[in-house]
Amino acid sequence: MIKVLNGIRVLEQGTFITGPAAGMLLGDLGADVIKIEQPGTGDPFRAFKGGLYSPHFQTYNRNKRSVTLNTKDAADLATFDELISTADVYIQNFRPGAAERLNVGEERLRKINPRLIYCSISGFGPTGPAAGRPAYDSVAQAASGFLGLLINPENPRVVGPALADSITGFYAAYGILGALHERNSTGVGRKVEVSMLEAMSHFNLDAFTHYYSAGEIMGPYSRPSVSQSYVLKCADQKWIALHMSSPEKFWQGLARAIEQPLLFDDPRFSDRNGRIQNQEALIQILGGIFVKHSRDEWCRRLESEDVPHAPMYDTSEALEDPQARHLQILVSARHKTMGDFHTVRPPVSFDGQRSTEVIPPPVLGEHNEEVLSSLTTAPTTPR
Repeated sequence: MIKVLNGIRVLEQGTFITGPAAGMLLGDLGADVIKIEQPGTGDPFRAFKGGLYSPHFQTYNRNKRSVTLNTKDAADLATFDELISTADVYIQNFRPGAAERLNVGEERLRKINPRLIYCSISGFGPTGPAAGRPAYDSVAQAASGFLGLLINPENPRVVGPALADSITGFYAAYGILGALHERNSTGVGRKVEVSMLEAMSHFNLDAFTHYYSAGEIMGPYSRPSVSQSYVLKCADQKWIALHMSSPEKFWQGLARAIEQPLLFDDPRFSDRNGRIQNQEALIQILGGIFVKHSRDEWCRRLESEDVPHAPMYDTSEALEDPQARHLQILVSARHKTMGDFHTVRPPVSFDGQRSTEVIPPPVLGEHNEEVLSSLTTAPTTPR
């Protein structure tokens, strides 16, 4: 692990995805992330088939230590406060008002540690008419206008992973890093706030720019049409993706690969505007061609002609691709009680070094003794 945040201590009192994702990103950079969890149950994302180590929890909680504290209990709160006095960053993703009820509001914690970067993540922001509403991933996607760009109108249903949750975690970590940099010169911490609505609105920037600049309301096919993106089924029932963009050399390479040298002489497809306007017709034509050969054969042909493409892998295939293996994207470690843990390494390299070492997600309260034994207010009974 390349520890560019070595020496930074983060207390993360997060649940589900947004808070834990922010903590994980800082942990991936080498910060000491201590996850504060409720005794007995921990992060609700732990629950899985009667256990407390779900795949959902594992996804966002590597490179952390787990400590169990109930901040409504006076003794535990004293211990928590001592940890706060040693921390650089505190992260929570409670609904507005909940932090104060748990005795972990920003005002109280800042009196303990003026240098603390206090990060609060919410669904709709700390104030306003929707501030108290519950928010999950699809709610934030919908409210920001992003979900409408993903829904197939012919089969309207929510698709894909929890983008809003993960992206909000990224934005939270981004804000924390900026505040840490500023603190180097001021010595004073900041309150960093981000909501899922704000994060997804910013992530949806392209659609808003098109609307306010050109009056265009984008739909699910707007961007794929302009970028000339395609997914096509092959003879072996596997799929391939093309992203042709506008350079003519790519289209001529495609014509050679599919052995249709005159296809793009057709006035419907002879220039960029024509291809955008007639993409549906082109999809039908290419679909009838690609179904004649296997995916491997099409990859061979397209690569030889330098056409932008990739196999549309499923999860079992993607990290076995030779390029993914070369980049060491899949990494693993072994937890002393939970066994093998496999995950995707952080994508950023520093000075040519990849972060290929990972600490498996902790079991609940795994680091109570390790973290709390040095504190003067540490409890004497096990949790």
